[in-house]
Amino acid sequence: MKPKTQAGRTTSSELFGALLRHFRIRAGMTQDQLAGVLPVDRSLVGHFEAGTRTPDRKHVEVFDALLGADGLLLEMWETIDWAAAQPKHPDWFKRRAEMDAKLTALREYQNQVMPGLLQTEAYARALFQQKSLSEDEVEQLVRARLSRQERFLVSNGPLLICVIDESALRTVVGGPRVMRDQCAHLLSVGRQSNIRVQVAPARHAHLVRPNTPMSLITLPDGRDWLYSESLDSGHFSSHPAVIARHAQDYDVLRADALSAVESAALIRDVMEGYGQHELPRSQRGDVAQVQLQRQQRRQLRRGGPRISRRRSRA
Repeated sequence: MKPKTQAGRTTSSELFGALLRHFRIRAGMTQDQLAGVLPVDRSLVGHFEAGTRTPDRKHVEVFDALLGADGLLLEMWETIDWAAAQPKHPDWFKRRAEMDAKLTALREYQNQVMPGLLQTEAYARALFQQKSLSEDEVEQLVRARLSRQERFLVSNGPLLICVIDESALRTVVGGPRVMRDQCAHLLSVGRQSNIRVQVAPARHAHLVRPNTPMSLITLPDGRDWLYSESLDSGHFSSHPAVIARHAQDYDVLRADALSAVESAALIRDVMEGYGQHELPRSQRGDVAQVQLQRQQRRQLRRGGPRISRRRSRA
């Protein structure tokens, strides 16, 4: 559901998004094609059109010229009070959101759910709907979460490295279709030059996993911060010894986790597994067998026994 005002009317950002979509369709372009021009991730264009993200002026200038809007898109963008339309973060999270808006590098570990910066809109909404919140509160929190992602989805965005525990991939949030699309999103953003996604596999018992999710934040002034969360509260530390200890734990975990390429293969297998739920029951067994064979081949390549073969002599 799209964000609405308290009176249920369409917001200014939605009107801008609808106009952008109109000119894009008139120009015969897809969201993928328009995203490739900027360049940004396709999902960002989708959020612009849905009115859930605030486009930069430079984006609007490109849209206006490319889509032949004759200045109409830029004129409308300038009349909207985007500051008033900005989503509101929970009070306890505002400091972290401010850091996300200016940091130069972020290293994260998540062992419960997908990292907020890599969540799809549907996944984030399903998470918030699990809480005792009103529909308006859910929409406000979803918009706030998505607003943090924009600067990471551009090709020259800040460095973002996420190590995700395999359990987060397999814990179903919102149903199989939401999870399938979430996995596809991880694969898409993981191909960007500034983003790396790695998985800490469940089968590796030797991995030393942090007890809680954590973020290692580097700001433009070179200062580092450690951020972690408990229920409805955020915790920061800038103590060098504390950061050094957790940074070492993170780097060892990342080194022992699957590589980005291996992680993508695992994510793809999990995604295909969620896709099975939409197939007729008679076809699910065949797909599962193919996935099992793929997993076995990868395990052999990574560390299975080497079988010597005698070559025949001419």
